[in-house]
Amino acid sequence: MRLAFAFIATSCIAADWPQWLGPARDGHASRTETGLLNEWPKDGPRMLWRIERLGDGYGAPAVVGGRLYVISNQGMDEENLSALSVEDGKALWRMKLGPVGNPDQAPAYPAARSTPSIDGNLVYAFSSNGDLVCAEIASGKVRWRKSVRDGEFGGVPGKWAYSESPLVDGNAVLVSPGGAQASLLALDKRTGKVIWKSALPGGEAAAYSSAVISIAGGRRQYVQFMSKGVVGVDAKTGELLWRYDETSKGPANIPTPVVSGDYVYSTARSMTAGALVKLNPATGKAEQVYFERGLPSAIGGAVKVGDTLYGTTSEGLIAADFATGKQRWKNESVGAGSILHAAGRFYVYGEDGAAALVEANPEAYVERGRFTPPGKPAHPRGAREKSWAYPVVANGRLYLRDLGVMWCYDVRAK
Repeated sequence: MRLAFAFIATSCIAADWPQWLGPARDGHASRTETGLLNEWPKDGPRMLWRIERLGDGYGAPAVVGGRLYVISNQGMDEENLSALSVEDGKALWRMKLGPVGNPDQAPAYPAARSTPSIDGNLVYAFSSNGDLVCAEIASGKVRWRKSVRDGEFGGVPGKWAYSESPLVDGNAVLVSPGGAQASLLALDKRTGKVIWKSALPGGEAAAYSSAVISIAGGRRQYVQFMSKGVVGVDAKTGELLWRYDETSKGPANIPTPVVSGDYVYSTARSMTAGALVKLNPATGKAEQVYFERGLPSAIGGAVKVGDTLYGTTSEGLIAADFATGKQRWKNESVGAGSILHAAGRFYVYGEDGAAALVEANPEAYVERGRFTPPGKPAHPRGAREKSWAYPVVANGRLYLRDLGVMWCYDVRAK
């Protein structure tokens, strides 16, 4: 039974969502995610289930096969990785990662923050306190565990603790401890042994973004947004290749960079601006193409479809030409939020709790439905605390989370 389940998870024959930002880590659902509703009913798609005692957290789930994996916390002493059934949301197993990181942060939003990463029959989880755990997806049995704040790595998180979702690439798993010893860190995904440690000049702290893969000029590299800027490091050695600091002026470097060929788009929370750089293989530098106001800059990030970049600001949803940064249209939609693309539609989950279905149309804003999930939880930290969890679409289902509540909706066309 266990072997059969492991085979199904490894083969990934379904339209799964195995990591942060989806299968390719770019905000797109699987290409096999088809047959979805082109328009939502007046009150939204059909709700399959709702759970309200998930535990606190701002992280999205990963969904593979018949299970979803999510990180949450019960109080400040226990942050957990849990496996739930996609059929009814019931817990299948739970294992402790460690305590919540930086509980005395200010402004205070201490909670679980990241999305697990599934690779074959293993799951990788990175807690807000810097505990990186590799466990079996069938049972939650721990294969290996590392703390990036220990002396071996000397990790230095930002004041809101670690928010990164691990990147699994080949035989390596990558996280960003920050600090002078291992600003970025690659470990053997099977054993947890160090492959390389990349010490950035100045030993800057980690930020709140997650790394992505870029192949620019034929060179495989990892692009990450650290506390002082966006950097690219060689995937084999961790050597620093380039950096770009102009979008690190905001209060929190959160949105994951958008990579397209030799180009990288980046922005920071509340900057109300975004920038595009071109990675020049001849000089090894990141050359600025533009720095423009009025471009996607919310926590929920941006998604590139064709030659258009889509994302939100506090003023709503924006479409802009990726190559030039020129805005094509803007609509207040559901305000600032998170955005993913599936089957020609955007699923936009607003920070105030509303969800919208919008056409991926570079010419105009065309909304195809909107609703607010029932039973939204109270935000104990006041109005500044928002619905920050990223939405997920997997196997015809839409998953939304707000702190300890999760909703599952059927978004398949009948």
